[in-house]
Amino acid sequence: MTERLVVVGSLNMDLSITVPRLPGPGETVQGADVVRGAGGKGANQAVAAARLGATVRMVGLLGDDAFGTELRSCLAGEGVDDRAVADLPGAASGLAMIVVQQDGENTITLSPGANRHLDVPALESLTDGPLAGPADTVLFQLEVPLPTVMAAARAARTAGALTVLNAAPRPDPGPVLTELLGQVDVLVVNETEAAGLLGLAADALHGEQDWTAHAERLRELGPATVVVTLGAAGAVAAGPQGRLRQPGFPVDAVDTVGAGDAFCAQLSIALGAGRPLAEAVRRACAAGALAATRTGAQHSLPTRAEVDALLARAADPADAAASGAGTEVRHAH
Repeated sequence: MTERLVVVGSLNMDLSITVPRLPGPGETVQGADVVRGAGGKGANQAVAAARLGATVRMVGLLGDDAFGTELRSCLAGEGVDDRAVADLPGAASGLAMIVVQQDGENTITLSPGANRHLDVPALESLTDGPLAGPADTVLFQLEVPLPTVMAAARAARTAGALTVLNAAPRPDPGPVLTELLGQVDVLVVNETEAAGLLGLAADALHGEQDWTAHAERLRELGPATVVVTLGAAGAVAAGPQGRLRQPGFPVDAVDTVGAGDAFCAQLSIALGAGRPLAEAVRRACAAGALAATRTGAQHSLPTRAEVDALLARAADPADAAASGAGTEVRHAH
C-alpha cells in the first residue's frame, strides 16, 4: 500500500551561491555563479516524499509571479497534488538566499513572501473538506505562521492522522508553541532547535552530549516521540518504548541544503507505514546523507531506490543501538 502524506508548509524559490568560506560580518567573499532552484521546507519535504514513493498532497500559498509559476510546475513534475496550493494576487513568492561553503555548510536568509499570508482562514479555504484522514500522516514545519500550524495540527489530530512537526526554523517560545507541541505525535529537531525548545543557549549543547537524554527531555513537552538530527553524526530518538542512536552514513557531502528535508520526509513515510522507530530513523539518516552528496534543495533529494541501495550497501546497525527497535509510533496520542 502506498503511504499517504499531507504537507502543510512553505514554498520558496532558492537562489544559491557557493563560496570558498562563509563571509564574516561586513565581509565580501567572491563565489560561483548563482543557481536557481525550487525550495521551501514544505515543498522540499513534499517532493522528497513523492520521490520516496508516497502519495503527497501539498497545502500552501504562492505569489502570482514567475517564481510561483515555476514552483508549481516543479510540484506537478514530481507528481505532488497541488490542488490545495493557491496563487495569492499581488504577492511575491517566498525567496531564500543561500550561501554554501565548499564543505557543505550554509547560511540562509529567507523572505517569506506569500507564505506569511497562510493564516487560518486561508488554510480553511484551501482544504475543501477534511485536511487528512485517519490513514494519513501530516507533516508541518515553521516557515508559515505558527497559529496556522497549530490549526492544521489540531485538525489532523481530530481526524486521527499521525502528526509530525519539524520545528524549523528555531521557534520562539510562547503559549501557541506550547499548545502545538501537545498536538504532535512526532517532533523532529536539530541541535540548535533542540536547545531552543529546552530553553538553553545554542552553544550550551556543543561538544559531548547525551543526546538521547535531551530527546527524552523534549518528550516532556508533549510529543510521544522525539528525533534529534545530528548532521554527519546521524540521529537519536526517544519514544514510549525506549531510546536509540543511529550513526550517520559516511558520504562525501557537498551541500547540506535539503538533507534535513529528505530526513523528515523519509521518517514521516516510514512511521506512517507502521515501521519500527529504529528502522524509520535509519532510513531517514540514509535519505539525508544522500541529499548531502548533491547541490541544491529539491535537486538533491533521493529516490526510494537510492535509499534502498545505500541501506543494502551499509552494515546492519548494532542491536545495542536500537533499544526502541520494536516501537511503533502510529497514533501514539
